[in-house]
Amino acid sequence: MLQLVIVMEKTCFCPVKGVIDLVGKKWVLLVVNTIGNFEVQRFKDLQRRLKGISPKALSDTLKRLKGEGLVSRESFNEIPPRVEYRLTEDGEEFRVIIQPLIEWVAKREGWNSDKCPSCADHHESEGCNCHNLD
Repeated sequence: MLQLVIVMEKTCFCPVKGVIDLVGKKWVLLVVNTIGNFEVQRFKDLQRRLKGISPKALSDTLKRLKGEGLVSRESFNEIPPRVEYRLTEDGEEFRVIIQPLIEWVAKREGWNSDKCPSCADHHESEGCNCHNLD
């Protein structure tokens, strides 16, 4: 049997304190990953894909991510008003970092993409990456 040996270096965790607070928020990882999957998302698109998120929770999460420089918000002067959210360069980098965590959880939970509540209706469409977790 092959054994994996990981040698952990002693590391100062002080820089992580603020990030832990951000990552620990209920919807942050899901919002970042959803915007990353589809590149550009409008508020209603996010709300539809993230089953169970309230408008206030989504709004607060987007404001927090924008404040952290992970998400950009672009408003268009149209009627009706249109606002689009994208990951910034830092947001893309953050998404790459959290992807192994998402994959680990999916494997551990025995993930089945056919039961994904966020995108079960569009697994074959562009942007859906649930099947990559199977």
